[in-house]
Amino acid sequence: MRKKIWIKRIVIGMAVLLGLAGAAVLAGVQLAGQKMQRKVAVTVSPVAWGEDAQALGRGRYLYASRGCVDCHGANGAGKLFVDDGKGLRIGGPNISPGPGNVVAGYKPEDWVRSIRHGVAPDGRPLMIMPSEDFNRFTDTDLASLVGYIRSLPPAPGGGPILELPVPVRALYGFGVITDAAAKIDHTLPPSAPVEAGVNVPHGAYVANMCMGCHGEKLAGGKIPGGPPDWPAAANLTPGEGSVMGQYPNATAFSRMFKSGKRADGSEIKVMPFGSLREINDTDMQALYLYLQSLAPQPKG
Repeated sequence: MRKKIWIKRIVIGMAVLLGLAGAAVLAGVQLAGQKMQRKVAVTVSPVAWGEDAQALGRGRYLYASRGCVDCHGANGAGKLFVDDGKGLRIGGPNISPGPGNVVAGYKPEDWVRSIRHGVAPDGRPLMIMPSEDFNRFTDTDLASLVGYIRSLPPAPGGGPILELPVPVRALYGFGVITDAAAKIDHTLPPSAPVEAGVNVPHGAYVANMCMGCHGEKLAGGKIPGGPPDWPAAANLTPGEGSVMGQYPNATAFSRMFKSGKRADGSEIKVMPFGSLREINDTDMQALYLYLQSLAPQPKG
């Protein structure tokens, strides 16, 4: 008799726990919907896009090497870049001048708001735009990038693809996963121009593209905004627990970027090597020099 009472209590307890979990998930999903529709107030100054040959050449390089191609495709028509087969599908929209593009009505200030701040022209957060990596673009680089995008041949495409399973939506609602607009200090001014060269200041400028995954101090850890099953980002600072010990010089570091493999030959997941392999030697060597100059940090 006593055994039956305990079994009944356990069943009731499990039912209560499941009910509470379901209520929490539902609350998280509702919060997610509110967050996606919130308005983010950002003060921006328009930057006129570049149209001369030098600007377009620089824009082409930035588009190829800073991650744009991984989300929007080489032709700008959009690209599905996450599909885990479990309901999580994420794709970038068409930003070429072709039919179905999402930037047809963009003014110069709209490009600034979207690229630097991760915010749509109407103030909503752009859910899949990694603007934390582009927030520190100089005005010249931003103008060159926009000019190049606007010069792309028209290609048909559509809007962004954002299909999030219920658990992922709940995590976003409760702030475990965040969008770029929530991570950025929107009051920071654009970076001051730095002369390109194999030096620490230029390396620091290049390293801005790494902060979205590796953190502001580049110490790695859980990737903010990434799906729960993504591996932690590596610690890029020197010292114990750093991945940099595997790369004794800039040549070895560059080899990893080109191949997508560690020094031991194992494959690195998540990093956008479709773009990273396009980084030129000057940027690569400057980045390596800058990482070597950092103070050691504990991972994460």
